[in-house]
Amino acid sequence: MAKTQLNVRVDETTAEAARRRASQRGMSVNRYIEELVRHDEGEAGRAFVEAAADFMKQYESVFTEEFGTEREGAR
Repeated sequence: MAKTQLNVRVDETTAEAARRRASQRGMSVNRYIEELVRHDEGEAGRAFVEAAADFMKQYESVFTEEFGTEREGAR
């Protein structure tokens, strides 16, 4: 995958925390930040799926009434 440079300004306390945490994990600050973003992105995806599942559960009776119980993939 191609890489692109991203310049970010943070206060010294945040920069030091990033350096320390990256060092504790045995990785570069770049790699640490990449993993944080990927993790955050994954959390948002999980939150969306959970919200969609809650929505479907809440309105299950409405969907059943409208479409019935015989549907592809139904248990």
